[in-house]
Amino acid sequence: MTFSGKHLFYKISFVPPMPRVVVGGTFECLHDGHRELLRKAFELAGNGKVDIGLTSNEMANKRPRKIPDYSVRKERVIQYIQQIAEGQKYTIIELNDPYGKTLEEDYDYIVVSPETYPVALKINKLRAEKNLKDIRIVKIDYVLADDQIRISSTRIVLGEIDIHGHLRS
Repeated sequence: MTFSGKHLFYKISFVPPMPRVVVGGTFECLHDGHRELLRKAFELAGNGKVDIGLTSNEMANKRPRKIPDYSVRKERVIQYIQQIAEGQKYTIIELNDPYGKTLEEDYDYIVVSPETYPVALKINKLRAEKNLKDIRIVKIDYVLADDQIRISSTRIVLGEIDIHGHLRS
């Protein structure tokens, strides 16, 4: 393109994609394993957005023990996000089934633990049946307690360990 006999150059800068990341869970005790899942989701999202599926009371209470109310678990998640990802975009979605919005919406990544990895595989299988693109699965290793056994809400509730995996005596 010319203007007054001079060439005009437009600087086109690459704008990084705005990744959409999804992660889900009950987040009963918000232990270090959960924190690692959330941290990785926000790291992947960068300037994009994280959708956090939080298990509904109805689903959570199918477990054999009493799970804290949805509102309590949601507040804990929000407080943690404020510590690690202030200013990043996110939405907390109540989960009434294992899939949430993953069968309808486009996501770039799904962050899972070894425990929830099979659910992510199932999500991609169901997406393929609907001619939707796969979501890239990012599997985080279990976070181990001091005794080298994975941190879990069950172990915390039983009084074996605290949320950081330190043994209780």
